[in-house]
Amino acid sequence: MTLDPKDRAIIEATQAGLPLVPQPFAVVAETLGITEAELLDRLDALKKQGVVRRIGAAPNHYRLGMTANGMSVWDVDDTVVDSLGEIIGGLSFVTHCYRRPRVLPVWRYNLFAMVHGSSREEVLVKRDKVADLLGDACRAGDILFSTRILKKTGMRLAGKRG
Repeated sequence: MTLDPKDRAIIEATQAGLPLVPQPFAVVAETLGITEAELLDRLDALKKQGVVRRIGAAPNHYRLGMTANGMSVWDVDDTVVDSLGEIIGGLSFVTHCYRRPRVLPVWRYNLFAMVHGSSREEVLVKRDKVADLLGDACRAGDILFSTRILKKTGMRLAGKRG
């Protein structure tokens, strides 16, 4: 697929992140010499075409003081895992929550929820809140604490084409 030059410019202008201002899309649009409405329409079209999968925020939890991070993993009854996952994913201290297939007999867990806190003790208290919400539908759980920071970036376009 060949990108329209304006669409390529939009991706290049946003791929490293949006400016941290109240109206980031307006700033990007002004930089590109287009209106904010055109920028948003083009981003929407790129999403519909599958060129852009999503636009999301990836906060640096360490800079926010959340230095203890743990992926809580749960063995939840398959008949209710989706509905419970929605609830867990809505908790203020869970940044992402998703269902994954089990890999029996090695890995029994099917629900994952990343929990953040300023200490391991705080994360464990939050993990207990998740366990309480899962109730009897949860057969087992564990938490895997982060041991290093991984750089998270999306796709990047190569340099400009002539």
